[in-house]
Amino acid sequence: MENKTLTKNAGETSFGTMLSRILGYVRDMFVANLFGAGIFADAFYAAFRIPNLFRRLFGEGSFSAAFVPVFSEYLHTKEKNETQKFLNVVFTALLLILIVISILGMFFAPVLVRVIAWGFTNDPEKMQLTIELTRLMFPFILFICLAAFLLAILNTLHSFFIPAFAPSALSCSEIFYVLTLAPILISENQIKGLAVSVIIGGALHFFIQYPKLKNLGWNLKFKMDFKHPGIRKIVLLMIPSVIGLSVDQINAFVDNICASFLVSGSITALYYSNRLMQLPLAMFGLAFATVSLPVMSKAYAKKDMITLKKSLNYSIRSTVFILFPAATGLMVIGLPIVKLLFEHGKFDSLASLMTNNALFFYSLGLPAYAVAKIFANAFYSFQDTKTPVKTAIWAMSLHIILCVILMRPMGIGGLALATAISSYFNFFLLAAYLKKRIGRLGFKKILFSGFKSMAASIITGVVAGHIYKISENLFISVTSSIILGLIVFIVISYILKSEELKTFLHIFSEK
Repeated sequence: MENKTLTKNAGETSFGTMLSRILGYVRDMFVANLFGAGIFADAFYAAFRIPNLFRRLFGEGSFSAAFVPVFSEYLHTKEKNETQKFLNVVFTALLLILIVISILGMFFAPVLVRVIAWGFTNDPEKMQLTIELTRLMFPFILFICLAAFLLAILNTLHSFFIPAFAPSALSCSEIFYVLTLAPILISENQIKGLAVSVIIGGALHFFIQYPKLKNLGWNLKFKMDFKHPGIRKIVLLMIPSVIGLSVDQINAFVDNICASFLVSGSITALYYSNRLMQLPLAMFGLAFATVSLPVMSKAYAKKDMITLKKSLNYSIRSTVFILFPAATGLMVIGLPIVKLLFEHGKFDSLASLMTNNALFFYSLGLPAYAVAKIFANAFYSFQDTKTPVKTAIWAMSLHIILCVILMRPMGIGGLALATAISSYFNFFLLAAYLKKRIGRLGFKKILFSGFKSMAASIITGVVAGHIYKISENLFISVTSSIILGLIVFIVISYILKSEELKTFLHIFSEK
């Protein structure tokens, strides 16, 4: 029964994420059409990485990892009024911290840009534009981190669709701007207007979720109490988690810095390839990571290790089952997908080749990214944020070394490959530590399920690789490959008697 609940919740998350991501790709298509992969796009995406760093620290990343287990503990062991007070003091502290960070970030924008886009120093015009865009977009972190706070609360309360769909507000804001206001502005003002639309989208992301919180009987009020025991507990858990998430961002910055020394358009191509890889990762891999954290936190709070292990094992098997074919598909038909989505206007065939080069190697690490996240969440549910930091630091060290070695001979493909290899390294380290911590995890069952999925994925890849060559029409070839490839995967999985397929089909038939 627990597995069906996990699958159902993951399905809601996946559906909301799918709708949000579709709008995200529509947005990316419009932005790519307007700006291509030149100076304006490079400056925009380099600047956008900086507020996203703090988003990972005080939003969906380290803050959520520390907050969810503590909130779950309050929710299942304390009275409601005490839990409401806890939410209020956390909201107040987070709001004040984010306001201070926003002001400081705008002031120190020149320093931050020189760190994350070092290669731009050879192009003063691009450097200055990136600084200006960074200043414009820094208030984005205030809204997006508060939105992530709501997401963490709603997920713990077992509400998944609205939080997963809410990020579409950012896409809608940018699409509206590109279609209505951008055409009447000159080029430099066009990209600055896009930065303003990002802030508006972040605010909408927050306000879309708040009514759902009130419907569930909770609210957020300003109440200052920095000595509250819940605040201190979150801070203590966040300290190592911040270091761990900083490692992820350092990896992204290393990629950014290395790409800034490569040919023009490398940063933009790296961004779009990562965006494509993120679709299956967010829809399926991170969906199970999202729904499993509250379940594992609740089980740990009740000292129910059997349920915790079962949830962990099932989440991993389901993630691997879905992401193997997704990774195979991106590797086989990645180029036509990139061409279909982005090769319009100023985004030319060279930009498509660069994007696909990175996408191919990112896709190799797709299962590892998701499973490592689930393993890390298991430690977070124990309120152990230190162990994931240890493994992340080792993986980061390997990533930096590989980036330096691979960037020249392989270009941005080398940067993506470095990310994939270091992700597998992190995954294996986490698995080893987790087994030592809680004993057997049922790896035989995971491996058996994984081999079935891999076999079905290889056959699917062969079929998809032949189908997309049948038609010269990109839309027909890509959609045919995806649909028929999915049918082939389901049929082969059914023949192999995949347990995960049966559960997914059961939930789908109930819907």
